Amino acid sequence: MTFFRTQATKLPLAALAMTLCAATAAPRLAAQTPSLLDPAAGYDSSSSSLLPSSSLLPPAPPPVSQPAPAPTPAPAQQQQQAPAAPPEMDLRLHNAIVAVVEDKAITMDDIRREITPLIPQIMRESTSEQDYLNKLQALQDDIVQSHIDRALIVKEFYKEKDGEPKKSIPASYIDNQLEEIIITQYDNDRSKFLAYLRAKGQTIREFRKEIEEDMINGYMRQQQRKSQSVVSPVKVETFYRENKDKFFQDDQVHLRLIQFTRNSQTDGELIAKANDVVNRMKNGEKFEDLAKELSQDTRRSKGGDWGWQKRSDLKAELSEPLFKLKKGEVTDPILMPEGAFLMYVEDRKYAGIQPIDEVRDQIERIILQQMARGSQEQWLERLRRNGYVKYFN
Repeated sequence: MTFFRTQATKLPLAALAMTLCAATAAPRLAAQTPSLLDPAAGYDSSSSSLLPSSSLLPPAPPPVSQPAPAPTPAPAQQQQQAPAAPPEMDLRLHNAIVAVVEDKAITMDDIRREITPLIPQIMRESTSEQDYLNKLQALQDDIVQSHIDRALIVKEFYKEKDGEPKKSIPASYIDNQLEEIIITQYDNDRSKFLAYLRAKGQTIREFRKEIEEDMINGYMRQQQRKSQSVVSPVKVETFYRENKDKFFQDDQVHLRLIQFTRNSQTDGELIAKANDVVNRMKNGEKFEDLAKELSQDTRRSKGGDWGWQKRSDLKAELSEPLFKLKKGEVTDPILMPEGAFLMYVEDRKYAGIQPIDEVRDQIERIILQQMARGSQEQWLERLRRNGYVKYFN
């Protein structure tokens, strides 16, 4: 097949920007906030905790998601700034064709539906009006490319190959997914779902087609990832050797804590309670069990378990005595305005480069992700070369 490219879609972007934010001024600079991990940033007094509020929960890992494919660069002569479209163009451009892939048209309205929910985030992250427009252009390019790739993947799925049965998605799979969507997204209320379709100007048949294409897209991408499933020990060792600095770890303690709140008690009364815990530990009782019985902090039900903590996660009054201890040791009672505290070292990690055996699984996952991304991009590039794609301005 022939692969066509015409002018990039700068003019529709301007119209899209006008449609989405005609009354919006240039975005303000993102607010600068102090690090929540800084002990000087303040504490949550309502939780009766001596830990910075950000240390109560570990930071969420970044979501693992399929990276958007890089858009194909436009010809050099098309990189000039396009003039803003007048507001009267908005309605005409809602259904303007941005690109055609095989026999499917991608319209400005397709792009607008995906961009609109992301506008507030783009505005928060933009430092100027030009930065905002640049981000909007990049997002539009990614979405257009995503629609193109999706259509090409569907075509590849249905392509008949010698010696292979014709592929299809059973209607029952689509029925089940449709019911799941109605249950989870529309409170199992079919009338709400139908109202959504009417507002979107879409038929049930078209919606079912979207579900089918979603299933095909997910299946075909998963098949590509499965083809990359083995990492040799040599690759792991090479990655470790070339990226040792990525495996540096700070001093850390797996902390368990018992807190006795003051509640008008004297220092002597609080120390007596804490010393009683220490004596019971010497007699063989576990710190975890004593925390479940006696602690008055928010982690009592978990045996006072605060997970892995760095020095910077704690107030100096706590980190100094805690990081002098070895695994299995407990601090002396620590008096503070909030009450008395005992801290127990469940485990220790010392500062330095982690040994390869401790990070081997992590490295294998990283390499597998890199291999899968590379393999999938090569696969998509092949589909793009063999497909019919035409852009419109």
